[in-house]
Amino acid sequence: MHVAINAAFWNRPNTGSGQYTRQLVYQLNRLVSDLTITLVYPQVAGEPEPEAVPPSVRVKRVPVRAGNLGKVWFEQRLFPQACREVGATVAHVPYWGGPLQSPVPLVVTVHDLTTLLVPEYRRPFRTRLYNALVSASARGATRIITDSEASKRDIIAHLHIPADKIERIYLAAGAQFSPQDSGLLEMAVLRKYDLPEFYALYLGGYELHKNVTTLLLAWTYVGQALGEDYPLVLAGKKPTQTNEIYPDYDHYIQQLGIQEYVRWIGYVDEEDKPVLYRNAETFIFPSRREGFGLGVLEALASGTPVVTTTASSLPEVLGDAGFAVEPDDARGMAGAIIATIIQDNLRAELKQKAAEQAAVFSWEKTATETLLVYDAAVKG
Repeated sequence: MHVAINAAFWNRPNTGSGQYTRQLVYQLNRLVSDLTITLVYPQVAGEPEPEAVPPSVRVKRVPVRAGNLGKVWFEQRLFPQACREVGATVAHVPYWGGPLQSPVPLVVTVHDLTTLLVPEYRRPFRTRLYNALVSASARGATRIITDSEASKRDIIAHLHIPADKIERIYLAAGAQFSPQDSGLLEMAVLRKYDLPEFYALYLGGYELHKNVTTLLLAWTYVGQALGEDYPLVLAGKKPTQTNEIYPDYDHYIQQLGIQEYVRWIGYVDEEDKPVLYRNAETFIFPSRREGFGLGVLEALASGTPVVTTTASSLPEVLGDAGFAVEPDDARGMAGAIIATIIQDNLRAELKQKAAEQAAVFSWEKTATETLLVYDAAVKG
């Protein structure tokens, strides 16, 4: 079998789609000796070559123009053309951006339908047009992969794709996420971000559906109870603009009067994330909508207590290894955060459950189940 994989996210390992693409390729390449893998890489002039590609994995570079039109042209015309040219027997687009027509059986991974289901995201005309295009392409795909039962239900309900064409395949956390202290490196990373001895952590995006405003509201209760000794550390790229997708977080923090308890540390290098998870007293992931919620699993694998929400896929990832509250319940979220910090017996129990829950997921299992989908697509 020869699979051609759309590698548009290959050089973006800090994104969910980038991590997924890389881990899938690494594991397939390691596990399956008779599988040929070709990455079809959209090469914009002046941008870097694909990084960290295994020696036995082929790369077909396809020149493309920068911007949205270049992206769509690559997805709809150049990627299918490349699949034909390399002699692929199956094609895989590891994000929601498949072509309307494919010369070979097509597998598309639809992580979630956030851009379709959140009203604020679908208002721009270009977004509505792109959603219509990729929705049509998903309906025409040979097989669909998605990250959770919650996303599978959404795809059935909103894209009207039969359940027997959709395979739920969970993602996993990388091996670097573990409770094992890295010694001097640990201290160096903590100093790099000027982190205090004790802190609670949010690490993720700041789009509207990430629901960080409810976390900040919860901190009006947490801050009163724990003060400056346990600040909320906000990690990840801080928005540079405010609009209906990105709230004005600084104004809201001032309005709530919690500026003494909140620290922004900005973008975190991928290799530093395990240290931040490991050393946090608790990790909070307040999202309203996730295809999987990889941050929750990374924190669990790091042995850190987790507080998240009951929304979409998050309970599937969390299991009984942490707290899940309603997304709008700021008071309940605060109570769960405080409990994970001050109750030693609870912390010990959650750390044990976290390790057990994280062990349920593995990239090896993800790759093995994906290979079965390729087989089914080729066989029709």
